[in-house]
Amino acid sequence: MNRHGILHILKKGIAVDDAVLTCMYPAPLASSAQTVHDNFAANIWSVTRQVRYSLANPLEEVDMVLFLNGLPLVTIELKNAWTGQTARFHGQKQYRDRDATQPLMQFGRALVHMAVDTDEVFMATKLAGAGTWFLPFNKGHNEGQGNPPNPNGHKTAYLWEEIFAPASLSGIIQHFVLLEGKKNDPLVKKSMIFPRYQQLDVVRKVLAHTSENGVGHSYLIQHSAGSGKSNSITWAAYQLIETYPEKLDIPGAKALDAPLFDSVIVVTDRRLLDKQLRDNIRDFSEVKNIVAPALRSSDLKAALENGKKIIITTIQKFPFIIEGIADLSDNRFAVIIDEAHSGQSGQASDTMNRAMGGNADAETEDAQDAIVAAMQSRKMRGNASYFAFTATPKNTTLEKFGTKQPDGSFRPFHLYSMKQAIEEGFILNVLANYTTYKSYYEIQKSIEDNPLFDTAKAQKKLRAYVERSQQTINTKAEIMLDHFIPQVVTAKKLRGRGKGMIVTQDIETAIRYYKAVATLLEKRGNPFKVAIAFSGEKKIDGNLYTETEMNGFGEDKTREKFDEDEYRLLIVANKYLTGFDQPKLCAMYVDKKLQHVLAVQALSRLNRSSSKLNKRTEDLFVLDFFNSAEDIKAAFDPFYTVTTLSEATDVNMLHDLLAHLDSVGVYEAAEVEAFIVRYFAGDDAQALSHLIDVAADRFNTDLDLTDEDKIDFKIKARQFVKIYGQMASIMPFEVLAWEKLFWFLKFLVPKLKVKDPSADALDALLDAVDLSSYGLERTKLNQEIGLDDSLTELDPQNPNPRGFREGEVQEDPLEEIIRNFNERWFQGWSATPEEQRVKFVNIVESIKTHPDFGTKYKENSDPHTKEIAFEKILQEVMLKRRKDELELYKLFASDPSFKAAWTESAKSMLQSN
Repeated sequence: MNRHGILHILKKGIAVDDAVLTCMYPAPLASSAQTVHDNFAANIWSVTRQVRYSLANPLEEVDMVLFLNGLPLVTIELKNAWTGQTARFHGQKQYRDRDATQPLMQFGRALVHMAVDTDEVFMATKLAGAGTWFLPFNKGHNEGQGNPPNPNGHKTAYLWEEIFAPASLSGIIQHFVLLEGKKNDPLVKKSMIFPRYQQLDVVRKVLAHTSENGVGHSYLIQHSAGSGKSNSITWAAYQLIETYPEKLDIPGAKALDAPLFDSVIVVTDRRLLDKQLRDNIRDFSEVKNIVAPALRSSDLKAALENGKKIIITTIQKFPFIIEGIADLSDNRFAVIIDEAHSGQSGQASDTMNRAMGGNADAETEDAQDAIVAAMQSRKMRGNASYFAFTATPKNTTLEKFGTKQPDGSFRPFHLYSMKQAIEEGFILNVLANYTTYKSYYEIQKSIEDNPLFDTAKAQKKLRAYVERSQQTINTKAEIMLDHFIPQVVTAKKLRGRGKGMIVTQDIETAIRYYKAVATLLEKRGNPFKVAIAFSGEKKIDGNLYTETEMNGFGEDKTREKFDEDEYRLLIVANKYLTGFDQPKLCAMYVDKKLQHVLAVQALSRLNRSSSKLNKRTEDLFVLDFFNSAEDIKAAFDPFYTVTTLSEATDVNMLHDLLAHLDSVGVYEAAEVEAFIVRYFAGDDAQALSHLIDVAADRFNTDLDLTDEDKIDFKIKARQFVKIYGQMASIMPFEVLAWEKLFWFLKFLVPKLKVKDPSADALDALLDAVDLSSYGLERTKLNQEIGLDDSLTELDPQNPNPRGFREGEVQEDPLEEIIRNFNERWFQGWSATPEEQRVKFVNIVESIKTHPDFGTKYKENSDPHTKEIAFEKILQEVMLKRRKDELELYKLFASDPSFKAAWTESAKSMLQSN
């Protein structure tokens, strides 16, 4: 017991000399012999009240203990709100005051400790005095915390009526409770995982529905980010391989004592989750060699054909290994999809579905039969059930995996909302301390001419030009460090281990931020290290950069190295914005447009709670340079409670798109037919290229289409491919012409060349302007962004065909565009832009005439003392001018962002002179 704990003894028994004492008979399966049923019935389940447990204080009692064959499973402290005591406060306090060195209270001697009253239940698996971490074990009510009213009794009656039933408890012991830790670690260093209510509930409801209704159904599980989906997926995968039909007349049933599924395939679009899932399922599995990782195409093929029970793969690997897989349509599959959104809603899942079904009669099929077979294989296969887990379901995800209601809408099969997860304290509210900055720019014309530009596009391009400027990035990087170092590092947030993430617009910006931060850290004596994460390689200013080269270690080591204490900041563009669990993250600096699903996924990197780090909501901080509080609220609201879809997509739009595409004359029906015949006959790319190139040349040159016509055709072609690719698997009928055109356009679209009519002019725009000044103003400080807890109903995909919309282009001369741009973005002063320029120039001149300017700054070769000297000179100059420029001095003295921007601008002007 001291070495392995109660869980090991219950599962493995106790070895004594040449005998093994069985301490628990497991619950029988449908395939179990009668002896197994009889043995399970022989288990002795008992409840003892007022159990005296302390050797030091013999009169100390715990209210109740549940035993199995004399071994303690659950200790319970009972409270009653009617007598003024609650489980939330008094029950938890009582456990925290217990002597955890006494045998019953020691870690591993009982599976779980519960504080229970008539309204709520809380649980802990390890007692550690004041540091004991309790989690709720409640059903949830109105998509939030707590429990719903119970017409038959107390709100918490489910605990003793359902959870503590013998069959339920034995199932929890056999299939859910997990002892985590390194193999050779002592018991006290390990941790016990006991399922939370929503995890237990979703797995059991999925298993029950599958057992009652058979194979061929889809299940959408909307569970909040950070709420333990990995464990839920693990528990579901392991138990689906032992799910039996309740009756023989349901789809997929072979016999009442034969499992419904031959194999469970776990698909994740998060490469980092791949190993975690493999390891977890191996920990649960009592039978060896049932888990097969599919790291290469040969692995997956061998795993499927050899009947491995659980196969772990990634959405990135799956599409490339479909061709050549043997016919598996007699097999039954459970396909579990992690974070099921865009990647799994389109063509990647089409190829997966084709693997599930295969071509039964490939040798005798003609081209048309092959098309129909491919189209049917893209349907939700009858030999597979799909279990899609996501925190942020899109409309297409709801339509593909959601449960259709009688009114035609779609809902998740199971819900654990962001609202409930936050209220229960399982994840933290990342929107509790949100600070936004607004940028102010001023640009000036650098040419004498005054050409005309498309106003809207020019404004957008000018902002992108300013935001990518190294001057701009340097200013923002300094503001980030001015917060992170004193507020996280020096303040020893998360017991001195707090980390931050800088989220940038793209790889180029990430690299520029890395340089800026590294330079600033060097000036401050390198108090910690910074890492960068991006995929592939990027050429900037003639130099080629990779993640490995910049970090000094392999790309596969970034996650591991960032966990080390010396690394405190991680700079990213898109990488690590999803599926990255790092509990030490407590600060995020955002310089990227975040909207819809991406906003929720990215900001949720901060929401992981941690009892070891004593991480609380007040430790979190977000500094956002790009998005307003209103933008973030709009992104989070749809996923705060439950997300539904109002109705199915109207696929008739595909008729309109097909008619328009046919009418342009880019392709001939015979060309499409010839391509399809060769493609499904398995011809190589060289044989197919000619058919695609003829149509592409016709589009690019022969038809003499205008730029607008080309844009319109390509938009409609891409829309057709996207909509049909997403809808083909769930359409109740088949249109052969759509399927043929889908495959043809899929290869044609990348070869269609289009050009924005104003592109050249807009490129010239950047050569005609200079950035003269840049500033930042904090608009919201530590604001809590409140979310709407009402149901969110999404609309289906836009049923209207899209295309090029010319309209009237508003063109203004360059001077007018710059004036409007400056009025919009440079509003920090009441002074006019010209007055601002004059004041700025005068102050720079005062700096140059300062007695210390030459010796202590201009001629100083030591960058650290040079920086200190400049700050002192500027401070003295501003103090002297405060009577004449009171408004300017107040901005300089009270707003760190303005001061930083003003300082950088002054340095830049001095360097250019």
